Amino acid sequence: MNHDTPLSPRPLQQLASGSRRLLTTAQLRARGVAAAETTAHCRPGGPWQQILPGVVLLHPGPPTGEERLHAVLLYAGRERAGGVPSQPGPRTAAGHGEAVITGLAALTLHGFTSAPPLPDLETVDVLVPRARRLRSTGCARILRTADLPVPELLTVPRALDPVRAQGALVPVAPVARALADAVAELTDAGAVRRLLTEAVRGGHCEPATVVRELKEAHLLSRPHLVDAVESLLAEGRAIAEDRLYRMVRDYGLPDPVWNVGLRLPGGPDLGGVDAYWPEHGVAVDLDTRAGRHGHASCGDTGAPECPRKREHLERLGITVVQLSAKKLRDAPEHQAIVVRTALMSAADREPAAYVVVLPRP
Repeated sequence: MNHDTPLSPRPLQQLASGSRRLLTTAQLRARGVAAAETTAHCRPGGPWQQILPGVVLLHPGPPTGEERLHAVLLYAGRERAGGVPSQPGPRTAAGHGEAVITGLAALTLHGFTSAPPLPDLETVDVLVPRARRLRSTGCARILRTADLPVPELLTVPRALDPVRAQGALVPVAPVARALADAVAELTDAGAVRRLLTEAVRGGHCEPATVVRELKEAHLLSRPHLVDAVESLLAEGRAIAEDRLYRMVRDYGLPDPVWNVGLRLPGGPDLGGVDAYWPEHGVAVDLDTRAGRHGHASCGDTGAPECPRKREHLERLGITVVQLSAKKLRDAPEHQAIVVRTALMSAADREPAAYVVVLPRP
């Protein structure tokens, strides 16, 4: 017997009292419930309701936040030929197929406090492959994409939905993609800024990743997003600088001079660095920025200048250690070892050229 073979009819009361209170019409048929019977039970005042086309809620009251999520996934993830979705286990994503929750609902599931609670969302955004012939309807807003992201499987926390019933895993877009899909629909500059700031301040993702997703979504030309992105980059840089300070302190590295510009005596500027040990000829350059066009840059220079700045300093005998905010967050001890090794090896190198150290504006 396969999943298309009708099962012996089950009492409707038993269906409605089971752990799964949300089924497709195809799943109901597979359980012995005829289409006419389903239609009758979904009439006004009946014990069931059709929450989305082909998706039936097996109780008369309003759906929980979790039930709305799974209803959208069942609607968007149905097989193209109208077959029965694969039957999920109690802890798997409920028959979602090629469907991924994104936008504000996804950010809420990722734990964003600046995203609305699930019950407050009028619609739930869901990504499907571009070839799918689905339309937005009811609480489901369909977003077609040529590049369906690999989802993260999350559960709905009880704090977000105190009456959640299923506890099944929900396929959710990664934070950066969910952010891009969310802000594409937002015109409130303050709301956009709060979401982007929380993404970085909360450690969900790095600014460069967010900017890359916004660029791919062709959103960086919107004025209210330009200002928000500038704030995002400033926030990301401040966090990275704080991680660098803590790394030097926590792992007992000698104190450098912080955030300085270098130049040759009477010569041109050599660029700015985030930390410099003059007696060792070692500099640390944080790679924290991503320009409006999605290119990484470092320090105060544009992306094309970064390799040239590093090459110029190293020709002068200055060792440049480039660190990213992500590396400082995920592996600070390893980054401290890299810097310490550069400092210790200074004794085995020719002395660096004398450079003038100036405060960086």
